[in-house]
Amino acid sequence: MNRTIPQIGAAIVTITVFLFAVCMIADFSFGSYFVCMFLPLGYIMMAVGFQYESYENRRVPANVGVAIGVIYAVLIFLVYFAQTTSVRLEDLNEQAIQILDFQHGGLLFNYDLLGYGMMALSTFFIGLSINPNSQMDKWLKYLMMVHGVFFISCFIMPMTGMFTGMAGGEAGNGGTIALLGWCAYFLPVGVLAYKHFQKAQ
Repeated sequence: MNRTIPQIGAAIVTITVFLFAVCMIADFSFGSYFVCMFLPLGYIMMAVGFQYESYENRRVPANVGVAIGVIYAVLIFLVYFAQTTSVRLEDLNEQAIQILDFQHGGLLFNYDLLGYGMMALSTFFIGLSINPNSQMDKWLKYLMMVHGVFFISCFIMPMTGMFTGMAGGEAGNGGTIALLGWCAYFLPVGVLAYKHFQKAQ
C-alpha cells in the first residue's frame, strides 16, 4: 500500500493535468474547474509517497513539501468548489461576481494563483528530498525543483495587478496558452512519478 497509493496519486495527477488541458482547449470552464479539484488529492498522495521513502537526512524537506502541499489543496478546493457551486448556481450581484467569479479575476483568482504558488513551492521541497537512483529519477527531481520557480511569479505578480486583465479575458488567449504551457511542463512529472513508484513496487 505504501507504494500503490502514491502510484495511484501520480496517475491521478497525470490524468487530471491531461483532462485540464483538454478542457482548456475545448473552452469547457466547468470541466476544467471540476478536474482541478482532483489534482490536489492525487498530488498529496504522490507527495506523501516521496516523504515515506525519503532518507532521514532528507526528511525535513519532504515534510515541508507535504505540509505546503496541504495548504495548496485547501486553497484550490475553496476556489474551484465555489466556481462549481455558488458562482454557477446562484444569482449573484455584480459586486459578488467581481469577487467570486474566476473569469472576472478578483479575490478567488488571486487565491488560485497563491494555491498554485504553494504547489510550486511544495514540488521544490519534495524534489530536494528525492535521492535519484536512475536517470529517470534525476529528471523527476530536477523537473520538480525547477517547477518551484513558479512560486515567485504566482506569489509576487498578483500584487502588481498583472494577471487581472488575463483573468477577465482582456489578454486574448494569453491565459490559455500560459496554462497549456504549464500542463506540458507538469504532465511529465506525473508520468515520471508513476514510473518511479511502479519501479519501487
